[in-house]
Amino acid sequence: MNFEVAIKPDEGYYHDGEFPFTFEIPILYPHDAPKVKCKIKVYHPNIDYDGNVCLNILREDWKPVLNINAVIYGLVHLFTEPNHEDPLNPEAADELRDNPRSFGSNVRSAMWGEPVHGLTYDRIL
Repeated sequence: MNFEVAIKPDEGYYHDGEFPFTFEIPILYPHDAPKVKCKIKVYHPNIDYDGNVCLNILREDWKPVLNINAVIYGLVHLFTEPNHEDPLNPEAADELRDNPRSFGSNVRSAMWGEPVHGLTYDRIL
């Protein structure tokens, strides 16, 4: 089973954006976690440029009692409270930790499709 979910944060650095994710449910679900990828290029400490997502419940903390709703809530949390301590994009994580104001400005620029640190992003605003 495959499907898509769009996350639309209403607060935080990523407010007003729409972030589409693909979900691939493995045959052994719920014993195996779903595979989740972001469909767009986003400037985020916990999402790499290939759309891979660093969310603990998709890896080592997955338990069969968790469900798709838990994953969606986890994704929403990544956009309202990005985590610089467990990065897939170390440059964004360092900027979030060391200079949150610059990070916020770069997030907005990236969401408008403008280049950040020499890379272009998908326009979502």
